[in-house]
Amino acid sequence: MPAASQLIRIQRRFLPVDRSSGVDLLPRTKILCVCGARPNFMKVAPIMKSLARVWGADRLLVHTGQHYDERMSSRFFRELGIPAPDLNLEVGSGSHAAQTADVMKRFEPVCIEHRPDWVVVVGDVNSTLACALVAAKLQIRVAHVEAGLRSFDRTMPEEINRLLTDAISDLLFVSEPSGVENLRREGIQASKIHLVGNVMVDTLLQNRARAEKSLILATLGLRPKSYGVVTLHRPNNVDHPAALAPILEALVRISEELPIVFPVHPRTRKNLDLAGVGSGLAGLGRLRFVEPLGYLDFLKLMSDAAVMLTDSGGIQEETTILGVPCLTLRDNTERPITLTRGTNRLTGNRSEAILRGFAEIRRDPPKAKAPELWDGKAADRIVARLTGEELAPARSEEDLVLTRGQPMNARGVSP
Repeated sequence: MPAASQLIRIQRRFLPVDRSSGVDLLPRTKILCVCGARPNFMKVAPIMKSLARVWGADRLLVHTGQHYDERMSSRFFRELGIPAPDLNLEVGSGSHAAQTADVMKRFEPVCIEHRPDWVVVVGDVNSTLACALVAAKLQIRVAHVEAGLRSFDRTMPEEINRLLTDAISDLLFVSEPSGVENLRREGIQASKIHLVGNVMVDTLLQNRARAEKSLILATLGLRPKSYGVVTLHRPNNVDHPAALAPILEALVRISEELPIVFPVHPRTRKNLDLAGVGSGLAGLGRLRFVEPLGYLDFLKLMSDAAVMLTDSGGIQEETTILGVPCLTLRDNTERPITLTRGTNRLTGNRSEAILRGFAEIRRDPPKAKAPELWDGKAADRIVARLTGEELAPARSEEDLVLTRGQPMNARGVSP
């Protein structure tokens, strides 16, 4: 593991330059964005792109290394056009306590050295809480993106992370109205709460055209709307044979009617191997196991699916925008708008309930209506609130991918 002194050697970006006068313009707001795990990357990508359009923002990106597998980390940075992190803390795996503590120990010297005006954390992983705690104790303002979501199930580690992060944050950027209601109920000051929309949707809309060019369906020999897709990673579903077995039983039975593609999360792969069914990722009948996919391939696979079966929160939101029927194999969701406005239905993880939900959703597919502010502009609203600056007009997606050390002019765009 790198020494603490090595952890704070952040590669500097050039300060913005006004080409008309040749005078350096000192940044007025230093914003440090944190990401740590795969779900974070889709959330931080549009924020970094929006920050690139504000000349008054000095941007730092810290990757905690909570997810470090190439398939779960580096590939997403490349595909989403996220600048290489200024710093990777290289925390790696561990128990919840060990991982959270390691992130805090490695993140503290970064904050002390660079004293950002804002630390921006996204989502609900261990890195989210750990970095928020460090910043709050150093009297650095914290902004939490995707605040206020509640499953009301404290057996979920993510729920604990959400509650504690929201309690110590200075700004709470909320993706759906239920989040506002939850935060007000918990006594959070109204001035801290801002309904801004969904940054996951920003990323989806920015990349949908590119995903359409993916060859993943041809690679897997699939036709649009003739298959289903499943993702599983929640400990309650994959860490215990008593929970995993009935899910697999239901998936095999569903695959008799509709072939199912299962991109297997590393955590799930380990438990499938222990159960003796994941060796070589061969699959079970027409339930086909494949390696984890990149963002663009997975977006294409999901867009053309007849049905999604998942325990992921983000996929509940994405299928709502895509209009793809979704069965969530959980008893609760922290994203209730996907039930009332989207295509999502809860089934729990028992075999018969999953099969019943599948039959119902095939017989009567739900129709989606895009939730308020899920319009691709959530990151712009967040950045405008953090910096107090008007954003420069967006250009093409490629133009917004800034390389290391690329100067920008006073309008916030590269010369």
